[in-house]
Amino acid sequence: MPQMRVVKGLLVAVMLAGSGLVGGGAQAGAAAGVPRPGFAVAPSLVQRWAPIHHQDVDAHGRHAAGGRADEITRVDFDGDWDGRDNWEHAGGAAAAAYAYASVVETGTHWFLTYLFFHPRDWTNRPFFDSEHENDAEGVLLVVAKDGTPYGRLRAAITVAHANFFSYVPPGSPWRGGGETVDGTLPMQTSTRDGLAHPVTEQEAHGHGLRAYRGRSGGVVYYPAPAAEVPRGPGDTDVGYALIDVFAPDGLWAHRDDPALFAAPGTFAGDAPRRGRDACGHGTFRCTTDSAHAPWGWDDHDDVPGRGELATDPARVAAAYFAIPEPFARTYVANTFRDSGEQGL
Repeated sequence: MPQMRVVKGLLVAVMLAGSGLVGGGAQAGAAAGVPRPGFAVAPSLVQRWAPIHHQDVDAHGRHAAGGRADEITRVDFDGDWDGRDNWEHAGGAAAAAYAYASVVETGTHWFLTYLFFHPRDWTNRPFFDSEHENDAEGVLLVVAKDGTPYGRLRAAITVAHANFFSYVPPGSPWRGGGETVDGTLPMQTSTRDGLAHPVTEQEAHGHGLRAYRGRSGGVVYYPAPAAEVPRGPGDTDVGYALIDVFAPDGLWAHRDDPALFAAPGTFAGDAPRRGRDACGHGTFRCTTDSAHAPWGWDDHDDVPGRGELATDPARVAAAYFAIPEPFARTYVANTFRDSGEQGL
């Protein structure tokens, strides 16, 4: 039995070291087993801590697209970078599962951002709720460097519409600071790699993201080397692949593309009015340009500024938590800022 455990550990290490971010992300590199700064640690670091993700799915309703409106995918799932045709194309074939990831680094911690994209923010409550084209919510994970290749997970902040929620995993010494901790971030051993991952959930329709609260139903996504297509709205074992936010010709590279972004950090989304499947048909309204990339995420009444959850996560973490360990605020790798996007 001890020999079998050693073999399993080696297989996991090889899988993590060899996995690759889709879309041209930098390959993992390590010196003496310790990841190099910035996104050079990806894909192994972001793969190691990527959430096991429960997505509630409503397959019924005029705009549900048979459940596909609640399934995660990539922004260009339809083969183009036009953000104004995603609502219409969501009614097509089921799309493969992806999430986006970025890494920002200080001397003491890694800050990992995960974005889960949906082509529709929709409702099954006619005349009461609004809808909009595109939806992008996610989570920031803070990992302390402890001399091991992947560190220790300390905290999470999730995005649910215009609100952020904070959590700490079991055993973390971090506590509430400027904001009260909203709960425990559960951990679960993944059937894909045998490692403990944080567990998150998103609601159907509006896709607010929080730590998993034990709800059942919908699709369960596991970080995996390759993207898989759900077999239906109740598939509980679907692999999702990670895409580097900073990949060449990727999401960050298109940040000034007017076909995809109506304003810095704000996805373009229109309000088509033709047909029963059109955004806003039979509901209160369809709002335009309403979804945000990580550098546009904003809590409506908290201290951190717009986009800082991704672009200045050390400031956000220091504002949210009481941190009883060395905590550097100076970045050694921050592509958001190196690209001249400070002050978003």
